[in-house]
Amino acid sequence: MDRNPSPPCSDAEEEEGDAVGNTVYSKHWLFSVLTRLIEVIAPAEPDPAASPEGARTELDEEMENDICKVWDMSMDEDVALFLQEFNAPDIFMGVFAKSKCPRLTEICVGILGNMACFQDICMSISKDENLGQVLLQRLCDSDSPTLLETSRLLLTCLSQPEVANVWVERIRENPSVYDCVCFIMSSSTNVELLVKVGEVVDKLFDLDEELMLNWIKSGTCRSVGPSVDDSPEELPDFKIVPCMLEAAKQVRSDNPEGLDVYMHILQLLTTVDEGIQAIVQAPDGGKETWSLLYDLVCQELCQPDDPPIIVQEQKTVLASILSVLSAMFASQTEQEYTRMRKSKLCFIFLIRILQYMEGCGKRAVDNSKESEQEETGRTDVNEEDFHLKILKDICCELLSNMLQELTKENTLEGLHQGHLNEQTCSCAFQNLLPLYFASVESFLEVLREADQTLADNLEKRFPSLKVHT
Repeated sequence: MDRNPSPPCSDAEEEEGDAVGNTVYSKHWLFSVLTRLIEVIAPAEPDPAASPEGARTELDEEMENDICKVWDMSMDEDVALFLQEFNAPDIFMGVFAKSKCPRLTEICVGILGNMACFQDICMSISKDENLGQVLLQRLCDSDSPTLLETSRLLLTCLSQPEVANVWVERIRENPSVYDCVCFIMSSSTNVELLVKVGEVVDKLFDLDEELMLNWIKSGTCRSVGPSVDDSPEELPDFKIVPCMLEAAKQVRSDNPEGLDVYMHILQLLTTVDEGIQAIVQAPDGGKETWSLLYDLVCQELCQPDDPPIIVQEQKTVLASILSVLSAMFASQTEQEYTRMRKSKLCFIFLIRILQYMEGCGKRAVDNSKESEQEETGRTDVNEEDFHLKILKDICCELLSNMLQELTKENTLEGLHQGHLNEQTCSCAFQNLLPLYFASVESFLEVLREADQTLADNLEKRFPSLKVHT
């Protein structure tokens, strides 16, 4: 059976005025389905198919088929408004309170999610405090499809500026949301669910720094987790960073967009001191975070056999990863994992990005000339330039910090392995000067001790350095 079968149509000739709004869907049929839904959660007589507790755990095929049709129809604004007028959200509240059928709960949350795509309905749903609390409780559900639809609904509401603050405040006042989100991120293997939950967290942190700070500091369990018998179940002592890393590991291979989301959350954490400390003061001293990010840049992103255009495709995730690495490097330069790997990371990956961006920049100039008369074309190019500039700025900042830490031994090793040569050093200097003059000058002093000839050649190529010598 299809998940969302084609919805029924109204026969206008048989029943004039039965159509919902400007659609061909039948009001009478919708009424009948919602009425049957009420009967499912409040049957007049005991159902032999019910569980020992007296609640149905499975939907019969016809009912599931019909309620899925409503789910599909609810993407139409006229139908969504009709359901709102018929108090469908109140009916769904009854489902959440009484139903023991995960599939029914999933579908009802999904219908609400579709309805919330329309501003007026979203405002009505969001302002209903009881419904809001019940929906947040769905995050503690043990059913992955229900969790997915709940996350989709929350993201839809958080994306509506008129009601976003209502949900932020509601979530801030519910510690169970933190625990349930962390539980999902740390234990779920459902990539689609992890991506959607990540998008919710990303949106929350972007909207409200106070909430982000609260979640960074949280860790002691006080809430009820997923349970099959509705009895309180203690959750582990969650910390936000390890949970996010576990989710990122799950999505990294199957969903590049999901990886982008989790890397952006990490980047948001580094915008506050508490977030940086949460990363570098983890039990492993931040080694797991560094290892994951380092592995991504060395094994998966912007590789030597990729065309330069890959920088444009990966610009956002690259910017996030390099921002986190830069923050970690600046705060934890004494850590062994940063000392051992910084030379290779600096002159293989960062230089490659800068070289690729130069190639992309030349292509962008050529494209802009060809489409000079097209306003949209110019806008797209400017937007690309903006994002690439952000990536370049982050890349140069990290490169500058690493240059200042290179020792004679690091430099000799880089020269021996071929990471350091006139081409790579020239690319670095070209991008770092004049803003990071002090870093370049510091590195040049070390380079003179390791390879005087190379240092002299670089001074000739960059006269400003020789003037200050």
